[in-house]
Amino acid sequence: MRRIICITPIKHIKGAFRELYKKGKLFYFPYINKEDLRKKIAEEKIDIIFTNPNKQIFKIDEELLSGAGVTTICTASTGTNHIDIEYCKTNNIEVMSLTKDYDVIETITSTAEMAFTLMMALIRDLPKAVESASKYDWDYEKHIGRQLNHLTVGIVGYGRLGKHFSNFCDPFFATVLVSDPYKTVPFNDFLQVDMDSLLSQSDVVALHVHLNEETHHMINEDTIDKMKDGVYIVNTSRGDVVDEGAIIRAIRSGKINGYATDVISDELSGGVENSPVIKAMNEGLNIIVSPHIGGMTKEAQEIAYLNSIKKLGNMND
Repeated sequence: MRRIICITPIKHIKGAFRELYKKGKLFYFPYINKEDLRKKIAEEKIDIIFTNPNKQIFKIDEELLSGAGVTTICTASTGTNHIDIEYCKTNNIEVMSLTKDYDVIETITSTAEMAFTLMMALIRDLPKAVESASKYDWDYEKHIGRQLNHLTVGIVGYGRLGKHFSNFCDPFFATVLVSDPYKTVPFNDFLQVDMDSLLSQSDVVALHVHLNEETHHMINEDTIDKMKDGVYIVNTSRGDVVDEGAIIRAIRSGKINGYATDVISDELSGGVENSPVIKAMNEGLNIIVSPHIGGMTKEAQEIAYLNSIKKLGNMND
């Protein structure tokens, strides 16, 4: 019988705990830290780690896996930057994810919905307006926003989430531009442009890319200089897709009008308490930060977790 340790909460997801329990001898430690996980893997001779990046505050890497006997890591996510993929490849550790399960993940729209929600909240100054009302301040002049059908929305990345986000913008009559060097946008859908054109023409820049060497800090001082004055930036990809320091400086200078993000840098190394964007938000800059809840809907969790568990097959055979 295979031995599985689950390091992400699943008991709130209908059927998930029961289905994972069927796959082998299950050890459930949803809030375990890295040091204790290393010990537990050794003590219980764990074969399989079941995880999700949203609750994982450390990276599954050589420090954790070296000599541990783990053969499989199953993550209920499309992203895998919480796992050292190269180490796993060179050490014959199988990594299962939903990255290429297109039929499954196409039905998960929650992160794109979150991106659209963040964009609307940002351009309408909604958090500050709500805060004002909570203090019985009814002065609308401080919260005059923008109307989407007068704006150009530039979408960086035309994968699953970029497509969903584009389709959400369309009924609101925004002008939609798309930049993705690896995808071809159908002619009758949206206008595909190069990155420089998108940056120079967009009132809103929405990021929908995977984090890798090419996309790390793709939004930086140089790319910000190419943007329109007063641009808004929305990020539901990964924190390190942007240079957070450059974003903050550009907001202070007035170049960027606002930044809305569901992700921050150093999430996997406990960077929340020292996050410069959260600090800047608390100082009153036009920044909205949510705690990586893009995929955290009832429907998305059920689809992602149950289909990830299915990948384990009948591990008792």
